[in-house]
Formats: sequence, C-alpha cells, structure tokens
Amino acid sequence: MSGTQLCPCKEVCPISEALRMIGGRWKLRLLCALMLDGTLRYRELQERIRGITPAMLSSSLKEMERSGLVTRTRYQEVPPRVEYSVTEKGRELWPILHRLAHWAADEPYDGDCEPGEARQMPERTAGGGD
Repeated sequence: MSGTQLCPCKEVCPISEALRMIGGRWKLRLLCALMLDGTLRYRELQERIRGITPAMLSSSLKEMERSGLVTRTRYQEVPPRVEYSVTEKGRELWPILHRLAHWAADEPYDGDCEPGEARQMPERTAGGGD
C-alpha cells in the first residue's frame, strides 16, 4: 500500500485551511460569543472570554477578519467605537460547531439549531481536556 494517499485532499488540504481559520485556543470561543450574543465591542469580548490577553484578542480578531469570519465596524465618534460581528461565512460554521460540541460532550446530536435557539453548547464530560 505504499504510495497510496488515504487523505482525499489535494495539494492544499481544505480541512487544514479550515483549521487555520478557526484553530487556536481563542477563535472558536470568540466566534461562539459573537454568534450567541450578536455584535459586541472589544471590551465586551474581553469580558466574555476570560483569560485572553489584549494582544491575543486583537491578533485573533484580525486573523478572523482576514479570513472573512468576522467584520469590524469602526464608528467615527469620540471616543472611538469599534464593534465586531460574525459574517455570513462565520454563521455557516454554527451547525458544524453545534454538532462538534455534542460529539465532544459524548452526547447524541439533537439536530441543527440557530444560535438564538441554544444559549450554550453542551458541557464537556469529566474525561474531556482542553
């Protein structure tokens, strides 16, 4: 079987690209916060995602904006106001994340739902790690 590729991906693996866009410790948490709570300001995101440093929050948001998952809206006000929201491309992840959360919690999948229909993802089981 040598030389046989088991991965169906071509030269650029779409799964690797997806993981680049949502990977890391903070991006999924940021996406979930924005999907569940809607448009949020920088400070609100920092309060919801405990433990994230300002530099990591800023870096993650910039990467997610470049990937087309979130939009950044800057208002010309004094003091300046910046808000973040999930794009349509980001919203397309909700059913995938919802199902993944059930899988990680070792729970039966209850079908797709919109972010407003589920205020939280399933809790992890005792054996789960971060």
